[in-house]
Amino acid sequence: MKIDGTPYRTIWPRPDETVEVIDQIALPHRFQTQVLRSAEECADAIKTMLVRGAPLIGATAAYGMALAMKVDPSSRAVVAAHDMLLATRPTAVNLRWALKRMSDVLARQTHGDRFSLAWVEAAKICDEDVEICRKIGEHGLKIFREIAAKKNGRLNVLTHCNAGWLACVDWGTALAPIYLAFNQGIDVHVWVDETRPRNQGASLTAYELGAHGVKHAIIADNAGGHYMQAGEVDVCIVGTDRVTRNGDVANKIGTYLKALAATDNNVPFYVALPSTTIDWTMEKGADIPIEERGTDEVLKISGRLNGDVVTVDIAAPGSPARNPGFDVTPARLVTGLITEAGVCEASEDGLRGLFA
Repeated sequence: MKIDGTPYRTIWPRPDETVEVIDQIALPHRFQTQVLRSAEECADAIKTMLVRGAPLIGATAAYGMALAMKVDPSSRAVVAAHDMLLATRPTAVNLRWALKRMSDVLARQTHGDRFSLAWVEAAKICDEDVEICRKIGEHGLKIFREIAAKKNGRLNVLTHCNAGWLACVDWGTALAPIYLAFNQGIDVHVWVDETRPRNQGASLTAYELGAHGVKHAIIADNAGGHYMQAGEVDVCIVGTDRVTRNGDVANKIGTYLKALAATDNNVPFYVALPSTTIDWTMEKGADIPIEERGTDEVLKISGRLNGDVVTVDIAAPGSPARNPGFDVTPARLVTGLITEAGVCEASEDGLRGLFA
């Protein structure tokens, strides 16, 4: 995707065998990149959400494993790097998947250059993610075309959090069909939930949609149901950090409420995901570990003041807070799952029909 006419991925290798990423903490106030030189720096980038989004977390962790091999290619170092990176974020299953893939590849390399092998494998993971997201976009585009045809060519889409190219290596999951629809001339408009408390919708989704020229409007999280009641939302689409085998979906906190409102107003509610986000080992959403993040994200907010980015208190002094990062949307509220292999119902039979 492009920023000011220049194409970017969210993560890319450098000639000096380090990794460069878009600094998502600085967005939307500043566009800047940061170089990651070690497995520890990759872990810190994931933990602090300098990089975020399930597919991008997996890609960053893969490069973290490779950078660990540059320092120490021993089997003990493989295990240590794996465990350190795995501990950064508990909910997104792509992290575990990427680390297992890297560990399995390195385990087969008992002789030779483990760093070079890991470096190439991490690049493969990134390239595969781009192609997977493109396919998700194509399958979602078919749905969008059908809905737009019934609405005289105009399409109002509501999304939550950020599941665009900033959450992946390129294209995105939930936003990939939106970009393809826009590129093909469909009159698409996006309602962008602000997504408190970290405001990934207002700061990231709106940023990338605007950079690509897609019409959009930021709305308060609590306004989504109102626009659905008013008939101004034709379809909802979100991403996900983990889908259990029964079709339950863990996504950014607030997703469940949007699904309830969509169901009550007969608005289709789709979830876009790569197959690497399916957790076949977990039966139902109630079993998913929900990340509890720091309370400062609720009690403080950052913004731009006279050109400087500042953080201010927004709550009553001394008030406690809770900050679950995700919630679980039951499969019964999901119209369909959009994957790189096609679209299916949110159920074990539906998922196994695509991924036998």
